[in-house]
Amino acid sequence: MADKQKYYITTAIAYASKKPHFGNTYEAIATDAMARYKREMGYDVFMCTGTDEHGQKIEELAKAAGITPKAYVDGVAGEIRELWDKMNVNYDHFIRTTDDYHEAVVQKIFKKFYEQGDIYKGKYEGWYCTPCESFFTETQAEGGKCPDCGRPVAKAEEEAYFFKMSKYADRLMAHIEANPEFIQPESRKKEMVNNFLKVEGGLQDLCVSRTSFSWGIPVDFDPRHVTYVWLDALTNYITAIGYDPDKSFEEQSEKFKKYWPADVHVIGKDILRFHTIYWPIFLMALDIPLPKQIFGHPWFNFGADKMSKSRGNVIYADELADRFGIDGVRYYALSEMPFASDGSITYETVIKRYNTDLVNNLGNLVKRTLDMQKKYFDKVVQAPTAPEALDEELKAACAKAYDGVVKNMDAFRIADALECVFEMLSRANKYIDETTPWTLAKDEAQRERLGTVLYNLLEAIRWGAVLLKPFIPATAEEILATIGTDKTDYTTVGCVKCFGKIEAGSVVGDSRVMFARIDEAKMLSELEAEMAAKKAAAEAAAKAEEKPEKPEGCALIGIEDFMGVELRTAKIIECEKVPKAKKLLKLKIDLGYEERQVVSGIAKWYQPEDLIGKKIIVVANLKPATLCGIESNGMILASGEETVRVVFLAEDTPLGERVR
Repeated sequence: MADKQKYYITTAIAYASKKPHFGNTYEAIATDAMARYKREMGYDVFMCTGTDEHGQKIEELAKAAGITPKAYVDGVAGEIRELWDKMNVNYDHFIRTTDDYHEAVVQKIFKKFYEQGDIYKGKYEGWYCTPCESFFTETQAEGGKCPDCGRPVAKAEEEAYFFKMSKYADRLMAHIEANPEFIQPESRKKEMVNNFLKVEGGLQDLCVSRTSFSWGIPVDFDPRHVTYVWLDALTNYITAIGYDPDKSFEEQSEKFKKYWPADVHVIGKDILRFHTIYWPIFLMALDIPLPKQIFGHPWFNFGADKMSKSRGNVIYADELADRFGIDGVRYYALSEMPFASDGSITYETVIKRYNTDLVNNLGNLVKRTLDMQKKYFDKVVQAPTAPEALDEELKAACAKAYDGVVKNMDAFRIADALECVFEMLSRANKYIDETTPWTLAKDEAQRERLGTVLYNLLEAIRWGAVLLKPFIPATAEEILATIGTDKTDYTTVGCVKCFGKIEAGSVVGDSRVMFARIDEAKMLSELEAEMAAKKAAAEAAAKAEEKPEKPEGCALIGIEDFMGVELRTAKIIECEKVPKAKKLLKLKIDLGYEERQVVSGIAKWYQPEDLIGKKIIVVANLKPATLCGIESNGMILASGEETVRVVFLAEDTPLGERVR
């Protein structure tokens, strides 16, 4: 038996700064769907995913959380892996860039580049975006903003090592021109070439080490430096399969020789530059083959907006799954993302997709067919002994669906592949309306025809379930188990001649509601309330992090002026509201050496009974003033404008003390 053709596919490793939102999770689901498809097509598949765990941003987040960076990434990496598992992502390896074997190889690669003259020490001066872990020139960081994420960049200056990107730029350009499928979609390739390789001044050398923070892989021959996070992260694709830079290609591990070069790196369009410019050049410097393809998928936006915590519109896949099920989430993600342009997710569209496709089309077809098989033949599958011309149209629809899935999946058009399957399921539902089994059941002479119709429906369902295995695997497996067939892989579908694999005499199981219809109005009402609460919480958190602006209009005073203000401790012994003055309270205070009357505008925030007995600070040498006809001899110290807070003292504070 000939060896299977290999297929090595990877996701970009998720940055371990926070839980990935729905758009990030799409990448893992899409890569898993492609890996499952290739397995169905007979390939020896290796799928790699994981977490990117070093960098300045993580060091800062860990410090803010009061824990070590390693403890911080352990928590987030665990959360990411748990999310991937929940979404039924069937990866073969989950790499963490804090894994010992990965760190050791990165150190070797850095040293190899330095020793062969690809890396030199210099000084970095320019703009840096901490969230993106990216450096930019003055031209790229126009207006002081990161060209990738739009957030502010900071001026950076530090000693660093640089990789001579310009040394390999022409060779990379030649490779891109000779391999038109290397960067996909086509629009992404043009963007990379025009923005980085064919710009005035050519490709800039890349900073590959940092000295301003410590959370990274140390450069072993210069330990003040840590490896730039992108040189660290990108190499995961080869360290995960056993690459050793000290060995020739022929001497590498069997796993590396088997699976490298990668067939496709699946990444978000925002990190295309690192994968299509820097990564191929690193590989050229290591003298190993380049990946066959880099596919830059679009983003999922919330409606027309980018997902953002500050907007309260972030959707998480696991939370979505609590309402729509795992396969409900997988189906929406895979069916709604276009090939080249950004996708959109709103709760309205998720509900509509779920009710229309999964409830009405797929779920209803399976349940109706199984119910009729039970009602008319006690679950026993009949031989298709009474064919008619109409049956051929259903068979042709099944064959067309198979061809469409293969054609589109081979081009990474996942949404189009799914559409082909659901067109076939729609045709099967139409077949029920055309053949009206309930009418055939009333005529004993039509019993063979009834058995044939139900056989054809079960076979169409089998085809649909087989074709859906890469996309909604749990649902597909349940359907195949329920209809009682062992013909469950892609070799059992294909051309029209493959139609008819279910064995007559086999017994189907009972039906169940796989996808329950959702009350759109009720769920939207619940979700709107949740989103409003999230937005309010996000705004409150953002406000809490804001630094107060420096007050305006405060003239500087000298020490002699300040010493002229006499602040004394006092106790409130009486307090009452001022009639016809909503803002004022009349207080009697004890300074220890005398008692006084003070009027204060704090009635909005304090009740008289809340103040009696409290010790406070008073401006004791303020000239008397008359407020609403009441004389006031002093002023109580308080802070705030929209909310006023009186400065209260400890109960054991002596009265009449001067405050300095």
